Amino acid sequence: MNRTRQTLFAIAILLSGSAAALADDVKAGDLVISQAWSRATPGGAKVAGGYLVIENKGTAPDRLVGVSADIAGKAEIHEMAMDNGVMKMRALDKGLVVDPGKTVKLAPGGNHLMLQELKGPFKQGDKVPVTLQFEKAGKVAVSLDVQGVGAQAPGDAGHSGHMDMKKMPDHSGMKMK
Repeated sequence: MNRTRQTLFAIAILLSGSAAALADDVKAGDLVISQAWSRATPGGAKVAGGYLVIENKGTAPDRLVGVSADIAGKAEIHEMAMDNGVMKMRALDKGLVVDPGKTVKLAPGGNHLMLQELKGPFKQGDKVPVTLQFEKAGKVAVSLDVQGVGAQAPGDAGHSGHMDMKKMPDHSGMKMK
C-alpha cells in the first residue's frame, strides 16, 4: 500500500471508530431512542444537559413525562426558547409529546434533559446512565455518551473555541435555584 492509501485507510478507521463509540439505539414499545449524549462538565459544575432523539414508529402518541439519574439529585425535562429576544429556560411539567410517525430531538439550545445537583463530574468518554419515563412505553434505561465540553452533537470533539455561545448555551457551568 502506498503512503497516501495508508493515510486514507488510517483516517477511515479513526472515523468509523468514533461512530461506533456512540450509544446504541434503545427500543421501547413503539419508540426508538438514539444519539443519547451529554457534555463533559468543568470542575465543580453542578448542572449538565442531556440530549437525544426519540422516534415514535407507532400509531399513537406517547409522552416523555420524567427523567432520573443516580448521578443527579434532581432531573427534569426542559425547554429553551427565545422570548422577546431573551433566551429562557423552563421545566416542562406536563412532559414532552412524541406524536406518531414523528421524531423529537433534544439538543443544545432547545428541549433537553436537565441534570442538577450533580454528585460528580462528567468526563469525556464516560457513559452516564439515565432513566426516561414515558406514559406508554414506561421506564427506559439509556446511557448518555459524554462528549467534549463544547460539543454540539454526538461524536463532536468539543472545540469550544469554535462555537458561538450565544446560539448554543452550555449548561455545564450554570447553577440552578
